[in-house]
Amino acid sequence: MDIILANPRGFCAGVKRAILIVENALKIYKKKIYVNHEIVHNKSIVNYFRIKGVIFVKKISQIPNKSIVVFSAHGVSKKVEKEAIKKKLTILNATCPLVTKVHREVSKSSQKGIETIFVGHKGHPEVNGTIGQYDNNKEKIHLVQSVKDVQKLSIKNGKKLNFFTQTTLSVNETKFIVSSLKKKFPHIKGPDKDDICYATTDRQKAVFKISKITDMLLVIGSKNSSNSNRLVELGRETGVFSKLIDSFVDIKKEWLHNVKYIGVTAGASAPNILVIEVIQYLKKLGAKRLFEMKGIADNKIFPIPKNLICLNR
Repeated sequence: MDIILANPRGFCAGVKRAILIVENALKIYKKKIYVNHEIVHNKSIVNYFRIKGVIFVKKISQIPNKSIVVFSAHGVSKKVEKEAIKKKLTILNATCPLVTKVHREVSKSSQKGIETIFVGHKGHPEVNGTIGQYDNNKEKIHLVQSVKDVQKLSIKNGKKLNFFTQTTLSVNETKFIVSSLKKKFPHIKGPDKDDICYATTDRQKAVFKISKITDMLLVIGSKNSSNSNRLVELGRETGVFSKLIDSFVDIKKEWLHNVKYIGVTAGASAPNILVIEVIQYLKKLGAKRLFEMKGIADNKIFPIPKNLICLNR
């Protein structure tokens, strides 16, 4: 059995930035650090920060007044931000800049009174935060998850309509949904380039490429990680036996029966140590050689807030 590593894989710039913000906050402030929801969707990262004393909360109301709060990489709604300000919290915003870009566009749409459609997965923190940027009482923002949802849509004025998408969706599936939107509403306007982020797109391209030469695919990522789930779905769509795992512990030996080439990748919020541990475990189970596929280099860097850099010196 040989191991083939997808490239790119693992941490994206937005995740690196969010983790660095929390790490620096721990070094700088003498108070407890609270994080609204999970900083990123990865069990090992969340556990790492819990051990360091970080407190993760689901609601701003759970945080004492005048405390320090970090908004996760997924972003928050205007309502949540207002609640934090009302409680006089020190806000450290770890929202991915690419998510913030979508927030701005949805907010503009709201201010202009343009009915809006958002393509995303119901209940996901990024979706909740983005839809929460739309606060126009006269118009509405609609959430669609599929082509079927598009067909059911009822819009006031199809000539005054915008659409935007979640950043971690399936590239292929989103194309079908957007195509359906444009067919039903010919005058609809959206971003010049879809909102799916570069990291999601590049990792999906790598999985599509690796699926052509592997018998099975392991995607390292947590169950609530949208981009990791999309990688597993893509692997299965190409006909490759694909599994989502949090770590090497989740690997079952029976999966490897008659497997000659096993592909390994990691979602954008999965640390590289998990990849290393999976490789070590597979070698114990008989893997002989390790190959890394050529791919798009992920060299993007998103700077952290200046106040954290200055205070950290």
